[in-house]
Amino acid sequence: MILRDHLALVRTRLANERTLLSYIRSTLYLLLGGIALLKLEGFGDLRLVGFLALVISFVSILIGVYRYVTLRKSMTKYYRPPSVPLSD
Repeated sequence: MILRDHLALVRTRLANERTLLSYIRSTLYLLLGGIALLKLEGFGDLRLVGFLALVISFVSILIGVYRYVTLRKSMTKYYRPPSVPLSD
C-alpha cells in the first residue's frame, strides 16, 4: 500500500470517528431538550414533543453506533499489516 492510500484510510477513519461524535452530540441535545420539555408545567401538548425527542435521541444513537461499527469493520481488512513470511 502506498502512502497516499494509507493517508486516505486514516482520513476516512478520522471522519468516521468525527461522525460518531456528531451523532453523540445530537443525541445529547435531543435528550436534554426532551427532558426540559417534559419538566415544563402547564404545557400538556409539549409533553408529546418531549417524549418524541427522547425516542428520536435513542434512535439517533443507535444509528450512529451502527454506522460507526459497520464502517470500522469494513475498513479492518485494509488496516491489517501484510503478512511477512518468516525467513529461515
